[in-house]
Formats: sequence, C-alpha cells, structure tokens
Amino acid sequence: MDTRQLAAFCAVVEKSSFSQAAERLGVTQPAVSLQVRALEERLGQTLLDRSGRRVEPTEAGLRLYRSAQRMLALEEQLYDEVASDSGELTGTLAIGASTGPGAHLVPLLLCEFQRDHPDLHVALSIWDTQTVSDKVASRELELGVVGALRRSRSLEFEPLVRDEIVLAVPPGHSAAGGTVSLDDLRQETVIAMQEGAGVRQVVDEELRRAGLRVRDLEPRLELGLQESVKSAVAAGFGLTFISRTAIEGELASGALAVARVAGLDPARQIYVVRAKGRPPTRAAAAFLEFARMKTS
Repeated sequence: MDTRQLAAFCAVVEKSSFSQAAERLGVTQPAVSLQVRALEERLGQTLLDRSGRRVEPTEAGLRLYRSAQRMLALEEQLYDEVASDSGELTGTLAIGASTGPGAHLVPLLLCEFQRDHPDLHVALSIWDTQTVSDKVASRELELGVVGALRRSRSLEFEPLVRDEIVLAVPPGHSAAGGTVSLDDLRQETVIAMQEGAGVRQVVDEELRRAGLRVRDLEPRLELGLQESVKSAVAAGFGLTFISRTAIEGELASGALAVARVAGLDPARQIYVVRAKGRPPTRAAAAFLEFARMKTS
C-alpha cells in the first residue's frame, strides 16, 4: 500500500481539513485530495465525510486510520534504523514541553543529551499541557513532557519526576518565607495561569480537596503562562501558584520569594507523553532512557 496516500489520509483526519493537511505535509491541496481519492478507489470505500464544514472520517475511515497510524510509525522506525549504519543518532528529535518542565528541566536534559549525540538535531517547542498533548496525539510531535495527565485513549503517560508547586510572592511581601491561611489568601490578588496550564489544573484539584476552587479566590488577573505571571508577581501585582523549578533563578537572585498555604500541599508529577501504538524512533528511545537515568 502507498504510504504517501496513508500519510495524506491521516493528516486530513487529524486536521479535519484538506487545506491544513496540505500545509502540514508541504504539498498542495489538490495533491492531498488526489492521494485520498486514489486510496478510496483502491479500497472501494468512502473514507471521509466531506458534507460538513469539517472533514470527518467515516466508520471505515476510522478503522483504516488506526491501522494506518501503526503502519506509518513502523515505516518511520524502519527508515530511522536503516539511515544510520554507524550507530550514531541522526535526524531530528522533536519534543514539546509545557511551560513548567520546559523552563529548566527539559532544556538541560536535551542540551546534555545532544552534546553526547552531536549529529542529532533537537527541536523543543513550548506550549501549555493541553496543546502539547494534542500535538503528540496528532503525531506532530513524537514526545511531550507535561505537568498534568489528560484523559485520552490515544495517549500514554509515563511518570518522570515529582515537581513541587509553591505560592510565589514579591520578595517584600509579609508572607515571604512564611505561611498564609486560605482566608488570608482570599484577601490577596491571586494571578492565575490560563486554562490548559498543568499547574492550574493541579492547584484547582488541591483547592477542591480543601473545599475551594481557583475562581473562589476571585482571580482578577489571568495572564497566560508562567513567564507572564512571574513578571507580574516580581513587579508586586499579586501572588501566583507556580512550579518551584520554574522560579529557581528568581529565588536565587531575590526577585521572588515563596510562601506556604496552610492546609495545601500542591505537587505534581511530570510526565512523558507518547502516542499509543507508536514505536519510538532510536533517538526518542535513547532520550527516554537518558531522561529516566538522570531524573531517577
């Protein structure tokens, strides 16, 4: 079976669009349409429902999509193994990370790993946890490192390392280095990260166990991801829950301080996320082994 046709079909299913599939594959939209139509003719089945605004797979299309993913993954693994008869890692390792682990943990791991494999190109992209998971599921990325679990039948999550979440405060704040109560916290300006951020999900769950929710604290500022909230807290505009590893530099320089919230012990597991049924390339397998060793 022509794997180019399968790749075109899978891209359309994942993007729900012929034009976006063509953009991902770097070809024209008519070329993608021809590949998919040729596949349908060969199988004698309509694989895509084109009647709505979004292109959706038919029942037969869904069955083919699951098998096609496995076939394309095996093809990628085959090329990867044959391409380097010297045993050296080559090609590109594309990884996504959410903002917490993507600030320090993952970049340092990747830099050390790439130093040991100088012929390998490493590409790290930073998004929130939800986006990284979505991109791994759609196979735009081979691996992701995220700070929260997402329920998904197409993904598997492997624990990597534990990460403490702290309440970051301006260095001159009265709670710096001490403890605040939940009632005291209600009187503060709590700066929240955007929906989809792993830290926000973990904190929300911890507050729920204490009988509260993030919105019960009336966060009047929602400033995206960690770099935005760090800047706002350092400038004295409020407090925020954030990964401790993400502010180690600011703590060392005195730009930020931390406080403990009585009754809360927010922490999270950092996970490696992969697509189920996708065999890892040599580079991905080697990096996973390296990361496990370094974080154990």
